Amino acid sequence: MKLYNKLKDYREIDNKNYVGDYMNMSNNESKKIIDIYDVAIIGAGPAGLSAALTLKVHNKSIVWFGTNTLSDKVEKSEKIANYAGFEMISGKELNEKFRNQINTAGLELTDKMVTQISHNKNGYMVLADNEIYKAKTVLLAIGSVPAKGIKNEQELLGYGVSYCATCDGFLYKGKTISVFCGAKRYEHEVEYLAELADKVYLYTTYNDSKIDLPNVEVLKKPMRAVLGEKKVEGIELTNGTKINVDGAFFLRSAVAPSTVLKGLETNGAHIVVNRNCETNISGCFAAGDCTGRPYQIAKAVGEGNVAAHKIVEYLSAEKQ
Repeated sequence: MKLYNKLKDYREIDNKNYVGDYMNMSNNESKKIIDIYDVAIIGAGPAGLSAALTLKVHNKSIVWFGTNTLSDKVEKSEKIANYAGFEMISGKELNEKFRNQINTAGLELTDKMVTQISHNKNGYMVLADNEIYKAKTVLLAIGSVPAKGIKNEQELLGYGVSYCATCDGFLYKGKTISVFCGAKRYEHEVEYLAELADKVYLYTTYNDSKIDLPNVEVLKKPMRAVLGEKKVEGIELTNGTKINVDGAFFLRSAVAPSTVLKGLETNGAHIVVNRNCETNISGCFAAGDCTGRPYQIAKAVGEGNVAAHKIVEYLSAEKQ
């Protein structure tokens, strides 16, 4: 049974607790909940890779969320001149070396979008697409993401705002929706939503979109705000244009840290950590660009390594 079959409408659940309630309602019924992992790593950039390699050496069980494209930021780097061991290398070349290292180490990536993490005394539950994964610890290596998204986005999460097409798309069959698409790899989700909705207003952050469907209107101006008080009623573009919609989907490579994990301490768009890459929540660690400047590959790799070692220590202490 699909997890979302237990929910007639996310709007019926209190916004602050909607993910926790969602997970609790499904915890004992879904066959998709699997055995608990030692670590859940969110993010497939240099920080996530560095941590995964170290944790693999320490024989820890890992569920690693990310795509085979790895880091878009690295991929788009024309030349990298300050990464130790390489006099000059392109981002594409470095990403290919990362992929080869992943294959050699026998690591696997789970290509699912993590939209929420819930914490309790037994560890963590990670909601990825419409599946739940359990882990004793979590490492956030999600890169640099917006602190809050656009205006009113977080406030209406669960009340018409969604980060998951396959989870919530069925709620908008025959309705009008807007879709923010942050990367071409999410275009199949746009197409899926277009099959369900009567009308789709689409904005992409790139110019070479392949979407060409009769019920999809591509917006030329970015979205500035989600409109509505108790539920989504529309969107506003940066030129002041207002469009009535029933739901608003945001398809990004990562969700804002404070949205992913409630109670996580942040400073603007960055996750607050100490020198051990520990956050304010026990068992939750963060590494890479998401912890702040400098936005450097070397820094991300170093923090991923530090976080992995501290995770090993944390898991060892928990056994005692």
